[in-house]
Amino acid sequence: MPALDCRGGLFLARLPHTQQIAPPPRLRYEGTMRVLGIESSCDETAAAVVDDGPRVVTNVVHSQVAAHAPFGGVVPEIASREHITRIVEVVERALAEAGGLDTIDGIAVTRGPGLIGSLLVGLQVAKGLALSRKLPWIGINHLEGHLSAALLAEPRPSYPHVALVISGGHSNLYYVERFGMYRHLGGTRDDAAGEAFDKVAKLLGLGYPGGVRIDKTAQGGNPAAVKLPRSLPAKSSLDFSFSGLKTAAANHLAKQGQLEGQALSDFCASIQEAIADVLTKKAITAARLTQAPGIVLAGGVAANSRVRELLQERCARNHLWAFMPPKALCTDNAAMIAAAGWMRLSTGERDTFDMGAVSRWPLGETADSAPPTKSWRKGKISD
Repeated sequence: MPALDCRGGLFLARLPHTQQIAPPPRLRYEGTMRVLGIESSCDETAAAVVDDGPRVVTNVVHSQVAAHAPFGGVVPEIASREHITRIVEVVERALAEAGGLDTIDGIAVTRGPGLIGSLLVGLQVAKGLALSRKLPWIGINHLEGHLSAALLAEPRPSYPHVALVISGGHSNLYYVERFGMYRHLGGTRDDAAGEAFDKVAKLLGLGYPGGVRIDKTAQGGNPAAVKLPRSLPAKSSLDFSFSGLKTAAANHLAKQGQLEGQALSDFCASIQEAIADVLTKKAITAARLTQAPGIVLAGGVAANSRVRELLQERCARNHLWAFMPPKALCTDNAAMIAAAGWMRLSTGERDTFDMGAVSRWPLGETADSAPPTKSWRKGKISD
């Protein structure tokens, strides 16, 4: 397969901002649309192809964990350079396994939210391919991508439902009426759940990524061994706060010293339980407030074993269904971006080439003029 021609993407950077260029819609196969997805919002370089359904054809992910591990977290400059180094190789591999670029009918790429330097890498490659091949393209909200991972599983969750989107940078609850219609119910006031895992893991010396290390170390631990706070317990609040938990962990370690063996497993299990308890309890509350029949779990932290287990238990007790994508589709990947793109491109949505990357983009809002996101509350519920 010939190397990718990204010169169009570089040329676009010099176009006047007001110039509007929209590629003509094109379907090579009657009744079929095959979409290439590109994801580069943080520390994974990913490309995937989906067919009608949407259905996964290929899904290639290059993880940057090794590059960021020495620093205990993601370094934006390193992330951007890693994307530049890997993006063409990853896209070429995804396309080769799907039959080549000639089989592609549209392109979807993460536009935001995320690290601006990282987003620009994927966005420019997508623009270059779309321009050179006259393909329709669309920029996707990364959070909508996480929710769209559910579209790639069988059976799919029904609408409406409550969605709990939890990752390194996001902890949000949404009421999802249907694809593309989202009402923000609550979100984190400080650290996201994934940040809390990473920061506590760093205090414990477990390394990066913290969520995976704590989950593994917690196996065999006693989740009730260490008493830890649960933030914002009021039933009228659907917001999260994990900064207090991080402080409590730091104070405990200052008193006890560095933990090892069973004490370390017990502490990790207790931290994991505190985070999972708050996340799942508020998700259940949100479903009861909105009278939604079920809950969809999404985002990188959705791969956590205790979060998945506890949500299933609590949904069963409250006569709700729970949907959790396969773990491979929870962390950042391009299949979820391609799925969201397929949903939008197949209905005729298109973006123009003057669209840029955005670091902040609340789900359900317009990327270029999004007002501050407000939590949604409705009355009280009984026990």
